[in-house]
Amino acid sequence: MLTSSTNPPEDVADWELPPRPDVSHLITEDDTPVDNLFSEKQMRLLTESIHTSWQPGFPFFAMANVGVYVALNRPAIVPDVLVKTNVEIHQNPWEKDHRAYFAWTYDGKPPDVVIEIVSNTKGGELDAKLRNYQQIGVPWYAVYDPEQHLGERLLTVFSLSNTGRRMLEGDPVMFGGLELGVKLWEGTFEGITRLWLRWCDADGNILLTGNERAAALAAKLRELGVDPANI
Repeated sequence: MLTSSTNPPEDVADWELPPRPDVSHLITEDDTPVDNLFSEKQMRLLTESIHTSWQPGFPFFAMANVGVYVALNRPAIVPDVLVKTNVEIHQNPWEKDHRAYFAWTYDGKPPDVVIEIVSNTKGGELDAKLRNYQQIGVPWYAVYDPEQHLGERLLTVFSLSNTGRRMLEGDPVMFGGLELGVKLWEGTFEGITRLWLRWCDADGNILLTGNERAAALAAKLRELGVDPANI
């Protein structure tokens, strides 16, 4: 039987949390320039559209080109795009503890989804990076190879676990129970028309950017006889 002295605090706010690791020696940014024009636009397309149009009913965030640390003695991995669910993003991004993705500040776990965009044959997306993401516990990993540097497949998606890896098929390719997936889409983004990697919902619908949502609304208003310019 627990005595009053051993009862846990009734208010979670009264709990004593373990001290945070000292991360002052870790490099969270090194001013290395972004990859190339297409990769930069592809990353922004993914991060902007998911924040604009995905409404899963739980908190989430997406980041591009941000270092992921899972332990103090393990070097950072820097995915092109990551998604983390069921946690709130830190509100002060300038604090050292928040300048990168430190897993111990996000429920102790790695991102749920990681995406790499291939721009040459030197990135190791299908070997070294694949092994690294599996080792740190990333559940879903997608590789988009728009110029087919690594083979004939444009899009390769893996389900990863500590017991193995499984390549996922489908159009779209879905990420387990997240009701989120990816698919290839031919269209125009910021003046460039080509094949892009896009998010989609459980029904296979593309997650729209803010501009796409506005254009769709304007088209609907015109169908109803309303000129959007007069609103």
